[in-house]
This record gives sequence, C-alpha cells and structure tokens, in this order.
Amino acid sequence: MGDYHFIYKDLEGATTEWDDLQRKHGNLPAKPPTFKPPAFVPTEDEESKPKNKSWMDGKTEEELEDLEDDADLDDDRFLQDYRKKRLEEMRKLAKVQKYGSVIPISGSDFVREVSQASPDVWVVVNLYKDGYQDCGVLMGCLEELASRYPSTKFIKIISTDCIPNYPDQNLPTLLVYNNGAVKANYVGLRSFGRRCTAEGVALVLCQSDPVLNDGTTGSDSSREAVLGRVRQQLVEKVVTEHERNDSDDGSFSD
Repeated sequence: MGDYHFIYKDLEGATTEWDDLQRKHGNLPAKPPTFKPPAFVPTEDEESKPKNKSWMDGKTEEELEDLEDDADLDDDRFLQDYRKKRLEEMRKLAKVQKYGSVIPISGSDFVREVSQASPDVWVVVNLYKDGYQDCGVLMGCLEELASRYPSTKFIKIISTDCIPNYPDQNLPTLLVYNNGAVKANYVGLRSFGRRCTAEGVALVLCQSDPVLNDGTTGSDSSREAVLGRVRQQLVEKVVTEHERNDSDDGSFSD
C-alpha cells in the first residue's frame, strides 16, 4: 500500500488554548480578523429592466441611436415614436445651446473661429477697443442678444488685432459672416438707430438674413419669428418707458 499524507486544516479563525496564552503574554502577534465576504447585493440586469418611457428617458443620445435595431422595439410603436422624439429633442437642445455669450478671440484665432465656422452657423464679429463709450454700449447689446440666441456665434476682437491700422473713428464695427464670407458690415453706433438697444441691433441684423436663427425651424420662418418677437419686445419697452415717464411727471390737469 502507498503512503497517504493527510494535511489537516483547522477552521479559519480557530485557535488553541496554547495560542491564546502566548498571545496574552505577547509572544505571538494578534489574531487576524476573520475574513467575511461582502454582503450579496443582487444587481438588476439591464436586459431584465422593463422597456418603457422611464427606461428610455435614462438613455444618452448615443444609446438611443443604438436602439434603432433593437428587436424588442420592433413591435412597440409607442417606444419607436418616443425614441425618435427624444433624439430630436436632444439634437435640437445641443444645437441651440452652443454658444450663449460673446467670445473673445485674438487675431490668430480669426480663421478658425470665423472663416472656418460651420456653414449653418452665423457669426457676428464685433471690432472694438476698450475705453470707447460707443463700444461699451454696443457690447452690452450684443451680450444680451448672445444669451437670447445661443445658436448664433458672437465674437469680439480688438479692431487692430483683426485689421491692422483700422481707424478708431469707425468703432464699433460689426461684421456678419456665414459660410466663410462677409454677408454684412455695420460701421459705427449710428448704424443701429438714434438709440442703440438690443432690439434695434436685432432688427438690423435680421433685415435680410436669418442671422439670429435659433436653429429650431427653417431659415425664413425662423427669421420672421425672431423679427416678430423683437418688434413685440420693442413696443413693450416703449410703452413701459412712457408709463414710467408719466408716473414720474407728477403733474395733473383738471
């Protein structure tokens, strides 16, 4: 018969009285803690989740695109339509919330930020210099418009960084670009009326082109919608100012 060797392994954490005594007198290191496996937490498999509106709301744009070939959605017309609706909303939101402020650039940035801008983006370039009152007035109007129409790209650049030796008497100057070409230019603050307001600048910019197109509708309809809103805002502002002036007058007639 062959020799058999048995190795006895005690239960983990078990100790003898001798070991306990030696530890008590410091002759052995402290007893290591007993290993405890982490508590089991069942995870919900992605495939087991019910495919409904809430499930689809948690998807990213890329994940929604991948669902186009999902066999489980083939027989669910509601989810098919809702998926398309969600994708459209995400794409519109991404397009509209592109800019939203007046972006400062240097001369070396001009080609990349303006001339090479996407063909579907209108770019309004403000040539200015600090310390000029008219430049400050127009800049305030442009900042207001940039927040209202975040799909339009508003740029500001020091005039002589853009065009060497550009005359200060022409400041401020607006250049309107689309698809790499200048579509319009406005020299001086008087280009925008006797009183330069955000609404006045908007009306001038949209005279012939959808410069302030919000990107959610076709060019022509969007331009008309913008002009309609701007005219309404202008009328409301005039009425408010008249009411304020009448209130401040303080004179009454019998």
